[in-house]
Amino acid sequence: MADDNNRNDDDLGNETDDLNQNDDLDLNDADDVDEEDLDEYESDDEDDDFDSDEEDEDEDYGFEADDNAKLAGAGLDHTISDEAGTRLDLTDIHGGALKPTDLSSEMKASFLEYSMSVIVARALPDVRDGLKPVHRRILYAMNEAHIVPTRPHKKSAWTVGEVMGKYHPHGDAAIYDSMVRMAQDFSMRLPLVDGHGNFGSIDGDPPAAMRYTESRLTHAAMAMLQDLDKETVDLQPNYDESLQEPAVLPSRFPNLLVNGSAGIAVGMATNVPPHNLKEVTDAVCMMIDNPDVTIDELMTVLPGPDFPTGGVIMGTSGIKEAYETGRGTITIRSKVHVENIGKGGRQRLVVTEIPYAVNKGTLQERIAQQVNEKHIEGISDLRDESNSKGMRIVIDLKSGAVPQVVLNNLYKRTQLQSNFGVIDIALVDGVPRTLSLREMLRYYIDHQVDVVTRRTKFDLDKALKRVHILEGLLIAVDNIDEIVHIIRSSRDDAEAKARMNDRFGIDDIQGEAILQMRLRRLTGLARDELVAQIKDLHDRIDYYRDLLEHPNKLLGVIKDELRQISDRFSNKRRTSISEHSVENLDVEDLIAEEDMVVTFTHAGYVKRVPLATYRAQKRGGKGIQGLSLKDNDFVEDLFVASTHDYVMFFTNKGRVYRVKVHELPLGSRHARGSALVNVVPLSEREHPTAVVFTREFPADEYLLFATRNGMVKKTAMSDYDKSRRDGIIAINLKPGDELVNVHRVKPGQKVIMCSDEGKAILFDESEVRPTGRDTSGVRGITLKDGVRMLGMEITNGQGDLLVMTEKGYGKRTPVAEYPEHKRGGMGVATIVMTEKKGNLVACRVVGPQHELMVVTEEGVVIRVKATDISRLGRATQGVKIMNIADSDRVGAVARMVAHKKKAAKADPAQGSLAIPVTNSNDFDEEDSIDIGSDDDFDESALDEDEE
Repeated sequence: MADDNNRNDDDLGNETDDLNQNDDLDLNDADDVDEEDLDEYESDDEDDDFDSDEEDEDEDYGFEADDNAKLAGAGLDHTISDEAGTRLDLTDIHGGALKPTDLSSEMKASFLEYSMSVIVARALPDVRDGLKPVHRRILYAMNEAHIVPTRPHKKSAWTVGEVMGKYHPHGDAAIYDSMVRMAQDFSMRLPLVDGHGNFGSIDGDPPAAMRYTESRLTHAAMAMLQDLDKETVDLQPNYDESLQEPAVLPSRFPNLLVNGSAGIAVGMATNVPPHNLKEVTDAVCMMIDNPDVTIDELMTVLPGPDFPTGGVIMGTSGIKEAYETGRGTITIRSKVHVENIGKGGRQRLVVTEIPYAVNKGTLQERIAQQVNEKHIEGISDLRDESNSKGMRIVIDLKSGAVPQVVLNNLYKRTQLQSNFGVIDIALVDGVPRTLSLREMLRYYIDHQVDVVTRRTKFDLDKALKRVHILEGLLIAVDNIDEIVHIIRSSRDDAEAKARMNDRFGIDDIQGEAILQMRLRRLTGLARDELVAQIKDLHDRIDYYRDLLEHPNKLLGVIKDELRQISDRFSNKRRTSISEHSVENLDVEDLIAEEDMVVTFTHAGYVKRVPLATYRAQKRGGKGIQGLSLKDNDFVEDLFVASTHDYVMFFTNKGRVYRVKVHELPLGSRHARGSALVNVVPLSEREHPTAVVFTREFPADEYLLFATRNGMVKKTAMSDYDKSRRDGIIAINLKPGDELVNVHRVKPGQKVIMCSDEGKAILFDESEVRPTGRDTSGVRGITLKDGVRMLGMEITNGQGDLLVMTEKGYGKRTPVAEYPEHKRGGMGVATIVMTEKKGNLVACRVVGPQHELMVVTEEGVVIRVKATDISRLGRATQGVKIMNIADSDRVGAVARMVAHKKKAAKADPAQGSLAIPVTNSNDFDEEDSIDIGSDDDFDESALDEDEE
């Protein structure tokens, strides 16, 4: 056997040598080879049997690349050569031949075909009906199968199979997912499929398998398919040309704008936001009435998208850009409100609406992740309390956390705020185009003109055919005896129709109808019915012809029918639009405006409490516990302001700090509050002595300052319309002096300054000339040694000056009883001072409409009506206003406006007016007096706590 192998090897070697010799002989040099030699060489049968495997073996036996290159000549029939010169036979075993082509060209052509297929037949909606092919085929298939709103639901798997087998040769998952989306009320502004079963959720839960769910068309979907049977749209062959399907639906409402669309094609994507049906209808009608309408005019009726999940659109610039160019960015924020938790002063954020296309489950995971990673502080708990009544995501805050700060962080770091990138790309005549709002409306109107025109032509043709038949029947009825004779005497139908044609001019169509006519049609009543039908048909024919001849009337029909659909299916706008953009949004836009009672204590604690926490009492009452204070701490000041007001803290060192009321810590009635140093950066031994709240800083209004040593200064409010972290200089104090009061003052008002020894001086505000912010002022009242300036009030000369001592005694004295002096005097007596009453601690100008809130150093609070306090002369002792414990004394007195007396309401049970009951804190509005001060507050928002 070894010898045989050796012989085989030798034979193979000899054959190879012979082949090499032939190569050397015939193909010695490329220049010596011409086409004839090459053709002769190719005709050799042995050479034609060479394949790639044999050539690999030949290379092992000495073939060189140069030699093989000589085999790869031109003109080979059904063969090509590779880079090594190997000839490849391209003849197909079935008799055909492979076609050589360039790889790059083939890739370009194939990718182009794939791109156009995805763009035109899968990913982009048609501008006319706003549907992609898969959605259109689902609706059409369900309509053809009569899975309509008036019939029971049908298994989704049956519908998917119907669509896939007849119209959409793609995977069942793609069809089912498309059908599921059309059934989701959080994805579609106007759902087109009525789903029965689990069709997914806004939490990201997937829908149940198609074998478990059922579906049918909605009434809105029927409006999309309306008049489809009247040749209103073109039909095209399905994928195997066995059936016909519509190229576009009639779409009797603008579905592209109402439900929007989202899709990713090749090299482009579309993302059209949904809108409110009624607003879109108004925009269509406006453009029909005025084809040259501008975007600004359209936005008066179509202000912006209306997402099914609600939310708040921040600003209108992105909307307008998208409407004008077809591209823009819309920022959407969740709807969030703040709730109080129990009596501990804690709060929670409650999310009731989230941005469109945001997964609620993923959103909560993101919030929890940010809290765990310490990116967001102040959150203690997160839970989902959503139910069938609506969404409710509860975010509990830690004690002392500022809700607005936490909310801003949530907006920044989570999808509580998200951007919707508008890309209005749709197919126009099969070509993708970026469309403005006007273009989308115009193409839709053009489509409806075509639909209504074709429908009218269809109805006209049908009416003409029907009236033609009825006129023939009427001839037959009028000549029934002769018609019966002709029919009975004819051999067949053809002869009967021919004889009727000769006798009465009846054509084949009329003749056929006469032959099929029943005998009951021969009655007189039937003839009258025929005449009435013919008349009605002629009226309709005239209407159809008039409609086709007058385009304006046709547009009117479009408007009327669109409004009918809108009235049937439209609902209220869900997404609100804020005029403020995200960049310009102030935190107060997220805060409900309400009156707050702001309290400062001697130890430097501050808090704000809703005004409704406190209730009114009669004079001499004991009050209710207002604050729980530390030892040696007492209330120094109390005032009321809106959460949207600026609070200007004027300190004893003459500096001013500006913050918003809502930035102050919220506390309960019993809480002492938070340290003021956590709100504003106070220096050592610096504390606020005066507070002014305002919304604006007008240049024609002034702030009047009063110091402990009796100095006054007037400066324009506009000088303080600035903020710094460490505050700004409000007044330049002299050594040993400190700031006591700051009030707003207007021209013509009077200034009252009181000292703690019971003296008061009244002078006109013009006595103090305006000076700059960093000035010291002038002398307001002259004080004796050891006497301090107690306070300053602003008045217009009306009302009473109320003074109160530290032991709860006080009185009212008309301001008119105080003589007007020049500034700098020592003043006149305002109350007779005794050791029992203590020193003077407060002075306030009041009117009949006012009440006083008195707070002691131990934190006891009482509210008393101003008219319940005796009105006495200037130099009198006063009466007891509040019972004060021996260890306690009055700390602060605030002024407020009481309830206005309400008119009596009719009692429906008695049929007459109920007897009015006057509350102790009511007053007649006619009795109110303008005292010239605007630093008090209206108690109309007070929520009394009956005890």
